[in-house]
Amino acid sequence: MSDAAVPTVAEVRAAAEAVKAALDRHLAAVESRSGAKDPAVQAAFNALAASAEAYDELLYEVYDEVIPFEIPDTEDGVPYAGPAEPTAFSVLIRRDYSVAEPQRLIAQAERVAAHDRDADLLHDGGTAGALGVLFGEYEADEIASRYKEFGLEEGDSTLWIGALEEVPEPGEWLAAPFDHADPEIVLHRFDVSSVFDDEFYEDEDEHGDHDDGPDHDDHDDRDDDLELAADR
Repeated sequence: MSDAAVPTVAEVRAAAEAVKAALDRHLAAVESRSGAKDPAVQAAFNALAASAEAYDELLYEVYDEVIPFEIPDTEDGVPYAGPAEPTAFSVLIRRDYSVAEPQRLIAQAERVAAHDRDADLLHDGGTAGALGVLFGEYEADEIASRYKEFGLEEGDSTLWIGALEEVPEPGEWLAAPFDHADPEIVLHRFDVSSVFDDEFYEDEDEHGDHDDGPDHDDHDDRDDDLELAADR
């Protein structure tokens, strides 16, 4: 931070007052909550976390001190800023794969093309064309459940449920479908990654409880779901 950008004592005091006000609003929301997941409590929680983080940063810059609270890491979850009662939502899914067996992938596409005149193996019949044929023939969920048959290996995947004020008009976002993937409107998020397995086994090793490992497939008997935003 440059000398010109160093915060002032007045800014630290203002940030402290903001935390006090956010605490009062959070307590009032909790006292009048309508249920376990009252959106007013969630909003007050997010506001309190944001104000505390801002105060912590200013306090450190000016006085080289910190507050004795754990501030939620924004890398782990972005505070929800969408509508309290969404009447519509959008589902965004990303699944990564590697082509482990190109010939198997191409062979599967050739089988489809042999029975479907519209399924042309473009791009010289290579893996690019094969992917077009297979994803044109099968739903993405079916490929996800049968990926080994197509010579693929799974990578990370994530599913976001994002709140909307209303359903967009037909064709409104087709030209740029992912431009509005805003983490601040994500109601629920579910991530799947092998890194969670690594963390699980590291914890087991630290506690001395690790055995030869569970007898299951990559994703069975594992809680890979990370619910962010509304489900903190």
